[in-house]
Amino acid sequence: MQHVLVVDKNRKPLMPCHPARARELLKDWRAKVLRRYPFTIILLDREGGGVQPVTLKIDPGSKATGLALVANSQRGKRVVWAGELNHRGEQIKAGLLSRRQLRHGRRSRKTRYRQPRFNNRRRADGWIPPSLRSRVDNILTWVERLRRFIPICTISMELVKFDTQAMQNPEISGVEYQQGQLVGYEVREYLLEKWGRKCVYCGATDIPLEIEHIVPRSRGGSNRISNLTLSCRACNQRKGNQTAAEFGYPTIQNKAKQSLKDAAAANTTRWSLYRNLKQYGLPLEVGTGARTKYNRTRQNYSKAHWIDAACVGVSGEKVHISPDITPLVIKAVGRQSRVMCCVDKYGFPRTKAKQGRVHYGFQTGDIVLATIPKGKHTGIHVGRVAVRQRPAFRLNGFDVHPKYLKILHHADGYSYP
Repeated sequence: MQHVLVVDKNRKPLMPCHPARARELLKDWRAKVLRRYPFTIILLDREGGGVQPVTLKIDPGSKATGLALVANSQRGKRVVWAGELNHRGEQIKAGLLSRRQLRHGRRSRKTRYRQPRFNNRRRADGWIPPSLRSRVDNILTWVERLRRFIPICTISMELVKFDTQAMQNPEISGVEYQQGQLVGYEVREYLLEKWGRKCVYCGATDIPLEIEHIVPRSRGGSNRISNLTLSCRACNQRKGNQTAAEFGYPTIQNKAKQSLKDAAAANTTRWSLYRNLKQYGLPLEVGTGARTKYNRTRQNYSKAHWIDAACVGVSGEKVHISPDITPLVIKAVGRQSRVMCCVDKYGFPRTKAKQGRVHYGFQTGDIVLATIPKGKHTGIHVGRVAVRQRPAFRLNGFDVHPKYLKILHHADGYSYP
């Protein structure tokens, strides 16, 4: 069980306390709950106090980032709080792709559409795509949030760089880095030689073969040579939008090399995150992925994002992690929707522009406590509410009147278990 975050009556951060101590303070009315996620209490009878050095440690990842707070006391370094932040980069990429396809379709049909702004396509220095920018912004949001409730004195992050060519061929060296794996080949000739000049699905030979994606482009597949194979037209059409494994040929997909999307995302965002963290003016420690793994294996810790975060850098050599700690799972869900109105399959509006988001003091995404005195759903319920214009909100699959609701945690762009 991780510690409870504490602030004084002026909302200045103090050292986290044990949950048992927090219960005593709340029971004696010496403290109140300030925030539910991360769980924070505010002391009513204390101003200021001594604090110990606390290091915020970050293990950035493509899909999830580990966060750990390590307090340095006379008893050594120990983890007092941990979290795993799940990103929504793939969702953002899919949304941008859908918008681009919709606009392209409307232009090709010569229907109403926003004129392309080709002259406005200027990118600032350090620009990265929105799907990658969201990963950096999520981490910075939580760094800011934790700094408000914890006396953080240093920051430590893993500044990892993935060698994508070595990931595909561990024995690569020298001039092979520049030549690549297709040196001396054309793509089709390379695939014919690699797959035995036959359809990989039905085994047909001596017929025209087509280049086919093992994981379709519409499912996130790339044009990398490791995602390409050969098939006859009949098999290609029957396969459609399925992966090779879904089509009934898992061995074909197993031959495909691992995707490098996550490695590319980590390589692209690492320096952007580093520059933003430097702006806080705190000492910033960086470490390699190899050092993180070395520290974790030497201390016999299991593999997890938040544990890797605790073991980042030189300061991660001797860190005590209690087996009772359960990390806070944080999932980025965004803040409402930027779509002004929904459209039909032809691209024409089918709903009116969005109205106000707050109704009766609630908005979609708020975590609420519902106390229902009578009826089918009598009892106490907790969950995320979906706001409707009529006075009957949606909670846990049923309708409830807002007069029975009490806000526990305002919507902040993230969901929690």
